[in-house]
Amino acid sequence: MADNDILLGGTGEKQIVLNAGMANRHGLITGATGTGKTVTLQVLAESFSRLGVPVFTADVKGDLSGLAGAGKSHPKVDERLEFIGLAGHVFEASPTVFWDVFGKQGHPVRTTISEMGPILLSNLLELNETQEGILQIAFSVADDQGLLLLDLKDLRAMLNWIGDHAAELERAYGRISSASVTAILRRLLVLEEAGGEIFFGEPAIRIEHLMQNDFSGRGVISILDATTLYHSPRIYATFLLWLLSELMEQLPERGDADLPRLVFFFDEAHLLFSNAPKALLEKITQVVRLIRSKGVGVFFITQYPNDVPDQVIGQLGNRIQHALRAFTPRDRKAVKAAAETFRENPAFDTEEVIGQLGVGEALVSTLDAKGVPSVVERTLIAPPRSQFGPIDAARRSELIDRSPLKTAYAQMVDRESAYELLKKRDAELAARRQREAEEAERAKAEEERRRQAEKEQKAAQRRSSNRQSVGETLAKSVARTLGSSLGRQIIRGILGSITGRR
Repeated sequence: MADNDILLGGTGEKQIVLNAGMANRHGLITGATGTGKTVTLQVLAESFSRLGVPVFTADVKGDLSGLAGAGKSHPKVDERLEFIGLAGHVFEASPTVFWDVFGKQGHPVRTTISEMGPILLSNLLELNETQEGILQIAFSVADDQGLLLLDLKDLRAMLNWIGDHAAELERAYGRISSASVTAILRRLLVLEEAGGEIFFGEPAIRIEHLMQNDFSGRGVISILDATTLYHSPRIYATFLLWLLSELMEQLPERGDADLPRLVFFFDEAHLLFSNAPKALLEKITQVVRLIRSKGVGVFFITQYPNDVPDQVIGQLGNRIQHALRAFTPRDRKAVKAAAETFRENPAFDTEEVIGQLGVGEALVSTLDAKGVPSVVERTLIAPPRSQFGPIDAARRSELIDRSPLKTAYAQMVDRESAYELLKKRDAELAARRQREAEEAERAKAEEERRRQAEKEQKAAQRRSSNRQSVGETLAKSVARTLGSSLGRQIIRGILGSITGRR
C-alpha cells in the first residue's frame, strides 16, 4: 500500500484501499440499519487520524464515542483480520474532542444569527418565500446600521424594530408586512423551545478548533453528540450545512494534495435533503462542488443512495454500499439505483449481491490516484482499532475536563449587540420625545402666561379708559346742566333780582 492509502477491508484475494489523496472527491456510505455503516465510518475516521488528517463527525446513535477508547481482541475480530490478511493490527484509541449543542456531552457548540445567514435560517424556520424576504430585509437593515445579530433576542428585537418602522424603511427595502413579521416571531418561539436559545450565541465555534493535530501529529477527531440533537432534525442538518459553508468560505484554495486538510462525515444525510427548497439544494450542491478545492472531503452516510439528489451524488467519487433488503417497491428501486452507480464487475451481478451482503460486508468502489473509479468489489470491512460501542460516562467526562478547549467555550458571552443597541436607541428616542413633550408643555405654558398677561394688560387699560370716560362725562354733564333751564333757574336764584329784573 502507498503511504496515503487507507485499508478498508479485503475480498479474500486482495485488500481494498481508499487513496486518502482522493478523499476530497467525497464519498457515500449507504446501507440498511444494522448492516455496518457505523463501523465503516469508525474505520475511516481513525485511519484518517493516523495519517494526520483531522476529522469531524456527528454521532447520532452514541456509538462513535468508542473512537476515544482502545479496542480489544475477540475471536470474530481475529477471524476477520485473518480473512483480510491484516498483520500487526494494534488496538488503540484516537485523539478525540467531544462537542454538544446542549453542552452536556461535550463542549458547547454555538454559532451566531449573523454567521448562519438568512438562507439557512429561513430553512431552519421553515419560512415561505414572503417571510424569507422579510428576514432578508432584517439582515440588510442590521448590516447597513452596523447591528450585530448574535442570538435569538437580537433577531427578535430586529424584527420588531423593522415592523415598528416599516413606513420609513419601505422606500429603501421594500414592503414590510406586519403579518409576516408576526409569523416569523412565532417560528422563533418554536425554534427557541427546540434548543435555539442555547445554539445561537457566543463564543461561536471556531473552525481552527476542528482542524487540530495532537502532540504526536495525529489528526484530532471532533465528535458532535447528536443523540439529542437528532430529535431536532432541522437544527441538526442546518448546523452541519452551515459548518460546511464556513469551511468553504474561510479556508484558502488548496486543490488536490497527498492528504486532505479535513474529512467531514455527515451522518443521517437524508435529513439535509428531505423537504429542502430548490434554493437550498442549489446551495448544497455548490458547497459540495467547491469545497473540494479547499482540501475538504465530505462523506454522506444514509440508508438509501436515492436519499441524496442526483446533482450531489454525481460528485461523490468513493462509494461504500452495505446491504439493502428489497422488501418494498422503494427498496427495490433503491437497490437498482445503487447498483447503477458502480463500475460493473463481471464476476458478479451487483444488484443481486447488494441484497446478499452480510453484516460488515459492503460493495466498494474508490478512486485511484488518477481519479478513476475502481471496479466494484465485494469487501469484508476491516475491524476498527478503537473500541466497538460507546465509552463509559466517566471516561467521557475525563476527556472533556482534560480538553484544552474547555475554557474557550464553557462560559457563554452576551456582548452588546442588536438587542442592546436597539433597546438603547428606543430609550434615547423615548427620552427625546419626553424632552420634546416637556419643552412643548413649557412653551405652551409660557404662551398661556403671555396671553394671560396681555389679557390682564388690556383689562387694566380698559379700566383706566373707563375711569377717564366717567370724568369727562361728569364734566360734560355739568356743562349741560348749566345750559339747561334748571341751570338758568339756579343762576337766577343766585343772582337775585338782576336776572329777575330782566
